Amino acid sequence: MSQDREWDPETVFEVLGSELARRILALADAEPCSAETIAQRCDASLPTVYRRLNVLQKYDLVREQRAVDDDGTHFKTYETDLERICFVVDDGSFGVDIQLRRAFIDDEVEVGAPEE
Repeated sequence: MSQDREWDPETVFEVLGSELARRILALADAEPCSAETIAQRCDASLPTVYRRLNVLQKYDLVREQRAVDDDGTHFKTYETDLERICFVVDDGSFGVDIQLRRAFIDDEVEVGAPEE
């Protein structure tokens, strides 16, 4: 998680309370998606999608990567880093356990490139 962000139950509910945020996480978990693809599939405006992606990135729930298409055009894709969220009530307290995926290598992805 980002050094300046702290998860607490209220933050989790605030960030994930948006249906669009949940749909973005689901789409980007199935496959890396561009913001344009997310906007089309979610029937949302591109600025709205970018705003929601920014929030999800602040809390390390999605990762931005650069990709290159067959024409050599560079574009960004988004992939979900969220693995699991658990809410725990124990001994009169409430806790949140968040597990995130971590990539050790950030490479550009070539879309449509032949496999070796």
